[in-house]
Amino acid sequence: MPFLSPRFWPTWLGLMALRLISLLPMAAQYTLGRFLGKMLYRLISKRRHIVEVNLKLCFPEKSEEERKQMAVEVFENNAIGMFETSMAWWSSPDRFKDKVIIEGLEHIEKAQQEGHGILLTGAHYSTLDLGGFLLGQKLNFSTVYRPHNNPLFDRFICQGRSRFVEQMLDNENSRAIVKQLRQGNIVWFAPDQDMGPKQSIFVRFFGMPAATVPATSKLARLGKAKVMIFGQHRLPNGEGYKLTISPALEPFPTSDEAADTNLVNQGLEQAIRQFPTQYMWVHRRFKTQPDSEKSHLYAKR
Repeated sequence: MPFLSPRFWPTWLGLMALRLISLLPMAAQYTLGRFLGKMLYRLISKRRHIVEVNLKLCFPEKSEEERKQMAVEVFENNAIGMFETSMAWWSSPDRFKDKVIIEGLEHIEKAQQEGHGILLTGAHYSTLDLGGFLLGQKLNFSTVYRPHNNPLFDRFICQGRSRFVEQMLDNENSRAIVKQLRQGNIVWFAPDQDMGPKQSIFVRFFGMPAATVPATSKLARLGKAKVMIFGQHRLPNGEGYKLTISPALEPFPTSDEAADTNLVNQGLEQAIRQFPTQYMWVHRRFKTQPDSEKSHLYAKR
């Protein structure tokens, strides 16, 4: 079998560890995640630098000490998020009984009654897969994703998400996405990563010029769909999770693609600001800049 070759052994070990950790009580997973996050903060200097740059750009009003604490929390939340992903892939929904608050389902119902598909527009939170799992207990939806470079891990991602996702749609297959929307279905989409200058336009995100794919506007127009911002957060003190669906963005889409994309970024920013360290600041969100002289924001000085 191809996945038994030595190059996949580290992936197998990692998946086995996650499977075992998913069996631990949630409080133990949070404690272990915070410990692991603190360790990774110290050990992975490259990612730490990326997080520190992002926080400095996006939260200039914070002191250096406050941003340092935020950076530690980003790593803690990402580590906890890995364990939450394992729960999304393997745990029973009963485990989350009375631990989930979902706000805004009425906006979905209204749009569907009016015959619209819904482009549920989210971001890369540390709770990404678990949020999908919890939402999947209430709604049927498909999700847009980019296949992982590691084929073994990609197989597990698809298998895990198949528990709560109707269909996995390749991000390059816009025709399939539009078809789902025109049929009145829900598609979950996260347009918050820097995909380079060829696919993007520059709009503001946390006050910074950010290369952003304008696909939300295009898909909504072609799919005759309503666009709603989806936020998901882990509540403090192990109280559970809160999922929030905004009212449909209006007016949207318009003839101004940049204005549409800016409106989406504003909505995502508002959702992220509720629990800012639960966002995946480990990505180089601002690596592409309109001014070539500023295209090295993440270079170490």
